[in-house]
Amino acid sequence: MRRNVDMVNGSLSKNLVRFVIPMILTGVLQLMFNACDLVVVGQFAGDRALAAVGATGALINLLVNAFIGLSTGVNIIAAHAYGARDHEKIDKIIHTAVFLAVVCGVVVAVVGIGLSKPCLLAMNTPEDTLDLAVLYMRIYFLGAPASVLYNFCAAILRAQGNSKHPLMFLTVAGVVNVVLNLFFVLVFHMSVLGVALATAISQVVSAVLVVLYLKNPADPNALKFKKLKMEKAMVGQIFRLGVPASVGGMVFSFANIQVQSAVNTFGSAAMAGCSAAANLEGFIYTAMHGVSQGALSFVGQNVGAKKLDRVPKVARVASFYAGGVGLVLGIIIYIFKTPLLSLYLSDAESMVSGYSRMNMISMTYWICGIMEVYSYAMRGMGSSTPPTINSMLGACGLRILWLQTIFKLPAMHTLEGIFLTFPVSWVVTTTANFIGYKIILGKRKKEALQLASANEKTLTE
Repeated sequence: MRRNVDMVNGSLSKNLVRFVIPMILTGVLQLMFNACDLVVVGQFAGDRALAAVGATGALINLLVNAFIGLSTGVNIIAAHAYGARDHEKIDKIIHTAVFLAVVCGVVVAVVGIGLSKPCLLAMNTPEDTLDLAVLYMRIYFLGAPASVLYNFCAAILRAQGNSKHPLMFLTVAGVVNVVLNLFFVLVFHMSVLGVALATAISQVVSAVLVVLYLKNPADPNALKFKKLKMEKAMVGQIFRLGVPASVGGMVFSFANIQVQSAVNTFGSAAMAGCSAAANLEGFIYTAMHGVSQGALSFVGQNVGAKKLDRVPKVARVASFYAGGVGLVLGIIIYIFKTPLLSLYLSDAESMVSGYSRMNMISMTYWICGIMEVYSYAMRGMGSSTPPTINSMLGACGLRILWLQTIFKLPAMHTLEGIFLTFPVSWVVTTTANFIGYKIILGKRKKEALQLASANEKTLTE
């Protein structure tokens, strides 16, 4: 039985499905385990603890995305190398990426622990949830080095066409997370501290499993600790392709921090309700994101294999899958919003706030899926800056401008007024990404023709 999906030969539709289903399940399982944090806290520690944990999400994403975005660079150059069957380059990528992940993870932990309280204060976090939110963040960031390491190593596996093993590792870590959640909260009554410790420990478990897998001696490019070093040229490539993704992720998270800050002004009940709704909507995003990550690897390998004619097919099929999955899941979550929110919330006021967010976002989230596919298709072709600029101006800049202008109008100063910015920004950014994708694809095809012509001329001479 083949371990890896063949990305450069055979049916794109079938192979993309084979590849993205484990990725979707990986993301959904991760969210389910994260949801367990919120469910356990909400049901057994109260809405104040739930609000505290929920208030940290955007800020944690901001700090972690600063470095996990670099794993996109690892995925791109690794996919190009696997597509070209360049084993020497693959070996350098693996050992450079793992070393870089450890360094980045330590930096994330130090910065995250140090900035937790001042950043939460800047986000208008209410006094009644501040101390718990700070505690959750500081414990979470103790496990950040393991989280960054897992993401870098998983990026390498996915570039190979292997999406099954990251799913297996995350499943094991997730089960550990759920068991420890219940143990720490129900047995030791540790509340927010308990779910934070459970999360940090599960991150370590996933990192250990993926590293052990990469050390498999049967693999010609097996990870060997004695070969870990940062190849200057390789680090340069990772940063060239990964930094724009990091910046895009940070700016995206910064915009969401502005959204969270606006929500915080409506009080703890609004924070709890919107946190629960956001967690549910995360299942939609995660499923769509799995498809867009698949598009990144498929485009990357086909570019490496010099099969540019398959790139438009990848983008079309992936956008269809991402939009379709987003629409179906959005409808399901919208229909069952009351029982789903009840899993997290026990307060009527919090439920109303959750409805406000879900009514605006769940049915339009599919647009975001298509937006991301074309963003990752551009990155897969080796162009990370254009999608980052589009995100900064469209998905991020527009949201911040909205909050500073339209949201301040008396008629729009509501939770619905905050969340309307999401579908508007998705439509604008999707349009910009599609245009950028067409331009970059045209350039890559022109470059390929020029190279072929030059080679033919050399052979003739």
